[in-house]
Amino acid sequence: MLLALDIGNTNVKLGAFRGSELLATWRVATDARRTPDEYAALVAALLGMRGMTPARVERVVLCSVVPPLTAVFREVARDVFGAVPLVVGENVETGLRVLYDPPSDVGADRLVASTAAYRRLGGPVIVVEFGTATVFDAVSDAGEYLGGAIHPGLQLAAEALFTGTSQLRRIELRRPAAAIGRTTIAAIQSGVVLGHVGMVEGMVARFRREVGERAQVVATGGLARLIAAETPVFAAVDEDLILHGLRLIAEAT
Repeated sequence: MLLALDIGNTNVKLGAFRGSELLATWRVATDARRTPDEYAALVAALLGMRGMTPARVERVVLCSVVPPLTAVFREVARDVFGAVPLVVGENVETGLRVLYDPPSDVGADRLVASTAAYRRLGGPVIVVEFGTATVFDAVSDAGEYLGGAIHPGLQLAAEALFTGTSQLRRIELRRPAAAIGRTTIAAIQSGVVLGHVGMVEGMVARFRREVGERAQVVATGGLARLIAAETPVFAAVDEDLILHGLRLIAEAT
């Protein structure tokens, strides 16, 4: 069994694979203060919830945008699974030619998601990840990672309205009944959610003018389905795209 870990700023997402089959996924809060022992106990407990044991894990692959936790999960892999993890971003080939300047500045999660999208749909392809930030990435027809754009995510935008104003409140991120909100909560939901939809559609149109009008678009991340339900721009929605990308990279390494 292969264990894939996507260590993000907000969550650590884990996926267990048997071959190409994704058996189970888990999501835990990112906390750089946790020790390797704490994460080791947590990972072992998560596996046990699905009737799995650490002994079944033969390989570990991960990508991380939280450097302190990269070292933590190296230790977890060693102590819990007896494995040396494959860390994407450390001389691990993804199969894409990176044209970013410098290439080392690209988040490993962006390359992994782009690899999975290109392998699935071919190029040109655009990936939109809805996480802490809403991140756009573009891959050319020839398999070149071209770059992208980074926008504040929905949760960040909603929280900024709450913390930066005196009278606005926290909201649930959900579709409002109408674009014209008749309550303060509905008005914020319209601006944050439907406004985000408009931003995504505009950015996709701009990306297509640069990478190719026939570019297909893939949505991923925890809030992908909320936005994808409001626009026809997405050819596919896959919240587990990065996990599948990690699997593909591990299989090729």
